Amino acid sequence: MNKGLLFDVPDYKKIRVIVDTDAACEADDPFAIVHALLSPKLIVEGIVAEHFNEEGSVQKSYREIETILDAMKLNVPFYLGQSCAMDESEEISEGVEFIISEALKESDKPLYILCQGAISNVAVAFKKCPEIISKVTVIWIGTHGEAPHKAPFREFNAGNDLTAANLVLSSGTELWLVPSTVYTTITIGIAEIQKRIRPCGDIGRHLFEQMVAYNNSQFAGWTKGESWSLGDSPAIALAINPDCGHYKYVKAPHICEDTSSAICEDNPVVKLYTDVDSRYILEDLIAKLELFAEA
Repeated sequence: MNKGLLFDVPDYKKIRVIVDTDAACEADDPFAIVHALLSPKLIVEGIVAEHFNEEGSVQKSYREIETILDAMKLNVPFYLGQSCAMDESEEISEGVEFIISEALKESDKPLYILCQGAISNVAVAFKKCPEIISKVTVIWIGTHGEAPHKAPFREFNAGNDLTAANLVLSSGTELWLVPSTVYTTITIGIAEIQKRIRPCGDIGRHLFEQMVAYNNSQFAGWTKGESWSLGDSPAIALAINPDCGHYKYVKAPHICEDTSSAICEDNPVVKLYTDVDSRYILEDLIAKLELFAEA
């Protein structure tokens, strides 16, 4: 979709993706969404709003997705996901129905679900239609990683729906896990965002302004002040290039109430990333934004 690019990706290398995002939770999700939309390898079939464990949060995420697409003048399907953690409701959202329908489609291109928040939508889809567990690859930004691992802080994405987290971790799906020790390293200064991203048209201004607004809000007391971790971006970058980081195969952890990782011998093996190339991720995003704006 990036008309600024003078190259394309061979069709046989392209993959189908669904972006699952708590887009209005804090300031990094929008950058990851934009990265996906501008990457020619990724056929973005749709974007699904994820809750962040607050009343009305899925609607906020949905509106932020709409704002991003309007700023980019792109027409991509987007859907409301589950409104809360899976233990709290029996509803099946339009976003879950969309995930199931895409996973069941006959296609010569694999389907990846790129999860940037609580993993409620995927978990509910797996519960309703177990057939799709073997049909998708899930890349998830979440957990503190390999067990045993104490929780240095409450890991936000797993903690927002522990039942969903443990269902997906134990499901046997093809799962690529990006834990807190990795996603916190995608560091960029807000000055660099102002200098290099803000000039990139309406979407560049939006990315910068929503970042500054959140950074100055009462909710950002945990941040350092003039930098940010674009921690959701590895979900996109790894779909584009799975070798932009190192990984190993480990038993999926069980996530405890405090979000620590406990050993569960019955869990399947997952791909756990131990690092990613942060500058590749950031430079690829910025270059695509600049070329999009030039076009």
